[in-house]
Amino acid sequence: MKQQLSIRLFETTVAVLMLTVFGPLLLLMSILIKLSSPGPVLFRQKRIGLAEKPFFMYKFRTMKSGSENQKGHPQRVKDIASFVFSPPQRDRRVTPIGRVLRNTSLDEWPNLLNVIRGDMRLVGPRPDEPELVEQYLPLYHLRHWVKPGITGLAQVNGRSNLTYHQMMTYDLDYVRHHPWRRDLAILGRTLAVVLKKEGAR
Repeated sequence: MKQQLSIRLFETTVAVLMLTVFGPLLLLMSILIKLSSPGPVLFRQKRIGLAEKPFFMYKFRTMKSGSENQKGHPQRVKDIASFVFSPPQRDRRVTPIGRVLRNTSLDEWPNLLNVIRGDMRLVGPRPDEPELVEQYLPLYHLRHWVKPGITGLAQVNGRSNLTYHQMMTYDLDYVRHHPWRRDLAILGRTLAVVLKKEGAR
């Protein structure tokens, strides 16, 4: 319990510091989002977290206002194990600045607000939408034994290029064994993946 509180304090502090230090950049991105199309700067979407409790995850809005809820993938998939999220390459709903934010993963920065709120951690399985969780194979639900994260083992081993079964294999491996040193290693590898734009969608 004491270790969990220490980790929570550390991650909250890191999230606050990152939002403070990079505040000018985040402000610039907010202005560009507002100038690119009318609507809110932030976009929130329901995701499934620890113990399968829903929460709202925050991201920078990358689509024209009102079009975010039009699914980029079917709510029902034929085979969840082999499913790979592959949005349209030239999605007209995505704004010009939104495309840049997605390619550089800068749209994920507001996830830090979820870390501060306690919905997420810096490292953990990426939270899924309810429509996909409903289609999980029984074993997949074990990923909800830990809090979801901004980045995770799957994100540094293929990210969006993985099938769901491959992603779940990494997520369940993390659930079984996630010492603090492993989290630090994943955070370090995440920086390299983001800089190389590997698996960005």
